[in-house]
Amino acid sequence: MNMLYKGLGWASVLLLAGAIAGCGGAAKQSGEPFGGAGKNASSAQGDQLASAPEQAQALYKQNCMSCHGNNLEGKVGPDSNLQKIGAKLTKEQITSQILNGGGGMPALSSKVKPEEAEVLAEWLAGKK
Repeated sequence: MNMLYKGLGWASVLLLAGAIAGCGGAAKQSGEPFGGAGKNASSAQGDQLASAPEQAQALYKQNCMSCHGNNLEGKVGPDSNLQKIGAKLTKEQITSQILNGGGGMPALSSKVKPEEAEVLAEWLAGKK
């Protein structure tokens, strides 16, 4: 009976170690969204993303990050840089761009609800 408890003890330790390793691995595998800005906000872009509302940040990660980058820096050309998009476009223009596309950007109206586009546009309009 004593051996059974020792076996369960080691099994528990191994299970816990696996769970801990899995947590760290998942963050690395996903590319640590927003460059870990909440932890090491050493750049202005990191600070922008760290203070973003959670919903806008989640929408950005899901729908925009592949083209516009981890820190809004743009990955598909200079026009995809959103770091100061609020100085160029109004919230309404950004909402329209998100939903209808244009200028190389695909329309996201089939993926993003109008109210979600509004949340995202309001956040992006603050980037000046």
